[in-house]
Amino acid sequence: MIAALTGMGLSAAAGLNAYIPFMIVALLARFTDIISLPASFAWIESTWAIAIGAVLLVSEVVLDKIPAIDTINDTVQTFIRPSMGGLIFAATTAASDLDNSAWMQSHQWIGVVLGIVVSGLVHSGKMAARPAINAGTLGAGAPVVSTMEDGASIGLSLIAIFIPILVIVALAILFGLLFWLWRKVHRWRKNRRQRLDDAGVTYA
Repeated sequence: MIAALTGMGLSAAAGLNAYIPFMIVALLARFTDIISLPASFAWIESTWAIAIGAVLLVSEVVLDKIPAIDTINDTVQTFIRPSMGGLIFAATTAASDLDNSAWMQSHQWIGVVLGIVVSGLVHSGKMAARPAINAGTLGAGAPVVSTMEDGASIGLSLIAIFIPILVIVALAILFGLLFWLWRKVHRWRKNRRQRLDDAGVTYA
């Protein structure tokens, strides 16, 4: 159970920023005894993996704060964030000493699938909300929201590793915020369409 909560928290963090939980897990595994990755995932803490992850993290942090570019980046990340979520879920579940389940270790694909689902849901919410936020703030909201997402990704990752029991609360808050954002975006689009109708503007 503890390992599953850790995996879910890290997967959700990957839905916001694919490389933050990866780097946290990689660095903790490389330089501390907090995480001990099994042989099949030992490459995560290798020098080349950390170096590539660092470059990709910097790129993600910068691109996600530029209006319009952030939407393109989110489209590209549709394939990366869920995959990273699945990888991190499987790696941390297999690495867990607190919840050493032989069944989970022999069925690692379940961790991959759960990680993909959780990360994909978070990514979908982020991707749906960002264009409306950019349009509603004339692009000024992009760097602010992106910075908040990065902070949430760091926070979720640390909670998942050090206080996994709180992951349930953190995920409830996160999905509540995503639902709230979805409703705000839906209402904004509905009002915008109504204004266009009232003005007699033709739209796609």
